[in-house]
Amino acid sequence: MSLEEPEPDVPVVDESLAVEQSPDELAELLGDLAIDREEHLNAPGFVVRPDEVQDALFRLRDEAGFDHCACVTAQEYENRYESIYHLRKFDDPTQEVSVVVPAAKDEPVSRTAEPVFRTADWHEREAYDLVGIDYEGHPDLRRILLPETWQGHPLSLDYDQERPQIVTLREHANPLQADQRDEADADTMYLNIGPHHPATHGVLHVKTVLDGEQVVDVESDIGYLHRCEEQMAQQGTYRYQIMPYPDRWDYASSGLLNEWAYARAAETLADIEVPDYAQIIRTMGAELCRIASHMLAVGTFALDVYGDFTAIFMYAMRDREKVQNILEDLTGQRMMFNYFRLGGVVWDLPEPREEFFEKVRDFVDDLPEALQEYHDLISSNEILQVRTIDTGVLPPEVAKSYGATGPVVRGSGVDYDLRRDDPYGYYSELDWNVAVEDGCDNYSRLLVRLREVEESAKIIEQCVDLLESWPEDDRTIQANVPRTLRPDDDTEVYRAVEAAKGELGIYIRADGTDKPARFKIRSPCFSNLQTLPEMSNGEYIPDMIAALGSLDIVLGEVDR
Repeated sequence: MSLEEPEPDVPVVDESLAVEQSPDELAELLGDLAIDREEHLNAPGFVVRPDEVQDALFRLRDEAGFDHCACVTAQEYENRYESIYHLRKFDDPTQEVSVVVPAAKDEPVSRTAEPVFRTADWHEREAYDLVGIDYEGHPDLRRILLPETWQGHPLSLDYDQERPQIVTLREHANPLQADQRDEADADTMYLNIGPHHPATHGVLHVKTVLDGEQVVDVESDIGYLHRCEEQMAQQGTYRYQIMPYPDRWDYASSGLLNEWAYARAAETLADIEVPDYAQIIRTMGAELCRIASHMLAVGTFALDVYGDFTAIFMYAMRDREKVQNILEDLTGQRMMFNYFRLGGVVWDLPEPREEFFEKVRDFVDDLPEALQEYHDLISSNEILQVRTIDTGVLPPEVAKSYGATGPVVRGSGVDYDLRRDDPYGYYSELDWNVAVEDGCDNYSRLLVRLREVEESAKIIEQCVDLLESWPEDDRTIQANVPRTLRPDDDTEVYRAVEAAKGELGIYIRADGTDKPARFKIRSPCFSNLQTLPEMSNGEYIPDMIAALGSLDIVLGEVDR
């Protein structure tokens, strides 16, 4: 029996609001709330006052249908701070708008957007942590990636990297002393899960409060793998020095998907058109990575739920290894591929091509039997069904408010996939379906991933057919890209791809040089992990572990 939980305060957006509005219509809708206009690539930008953020966002959400806060980007200029809320529609992500909120240089304070979009909670905490903007009214404004004792904000212009970091003795005090759980009449118990528990898929510390055996509060303590990826990208050149880094965000087989996210943003920024032949290679490679990622997700999920290592986990690793061998043939690497280039890919398919095609076809042909085996061992397993059906429930409107994407939101019945809804690569030319389940529970998220493997196999097979018959004289693997890229000053873009775990987006602001002035990574795992308390409160500890496993997070991408 679960604890009584209040119904979450989330909007139900009218489907009629999916109708596209022009920038002028949006300006009329915002009225006096918009004090200026900006033109970002692919999205109109509206500048609003920091004390009117919520009014503007509520109006865009409830009256224009922008129900997806995809990303929040914060940055500091010479004369101001700025927060940008990148809004899209789940029904049509090609409809985008940016809400730009400047804040005073001497007092960077802006009103929080958390009452409008629950996902703004963590995004604004990250902006406060790294840039230093204070979000007034935020329910829990404190650092999220760096420890509370950290001195300064690493992405601020005056940040001193040589400043010593001092931890006071107070920080070593017993963390339980001041808590209610020390009181004699307290009914709750505090439980640490992690940061080294095998079920956490990385270095994650889950602070859990129990009432008896039921979870009443969950706090995800992240940041153990923060590696300053955004700062490193801002120090690299567009053409040559950034591409090796994306492989390291979601390092669990998703490298080409990560590379595509950066490539799509930079190619839009520099107006680069990728040849069809290279697009097909990209599409094939990306779907191979998706299968490898889902195999790992399914295997570790079974390991989390009922500890099956010898059969299911090793079977999944066996099939993942087959994909890794194909990707190694294609890219020359097993994990950190660095295969995409702006404008295409670094080299053509391996020779002899016939052997490579045969290897890919053999893998795809064997997949139906392997997937049936997974259904027999996993989805048909009575223990797993008892542990996952009707546990970790995430209603669709709650998932959307948290900015959940990928199998997490599709497992809640939300039909949202950027490959189809915001087409890129060669996906629009191929025959495939989006996998959606409406159970909203841990079991549905498992089924979505298994079904997506089938769809990825369809895509790969069609790509092989196209590549096999492609005229030899027309095998162009790269567009003609200038040696040095210098996008115009103040050009801004947010572009995203459908990575294995959801919407992986990149925001770039150019300053006229060959390096980005701002590079923001929108990680699907970061937003998806926010939903853990919604799925776990009122459940038991084993159910929380199953819910965490069903999210398929990788902490390298959460922390970046």
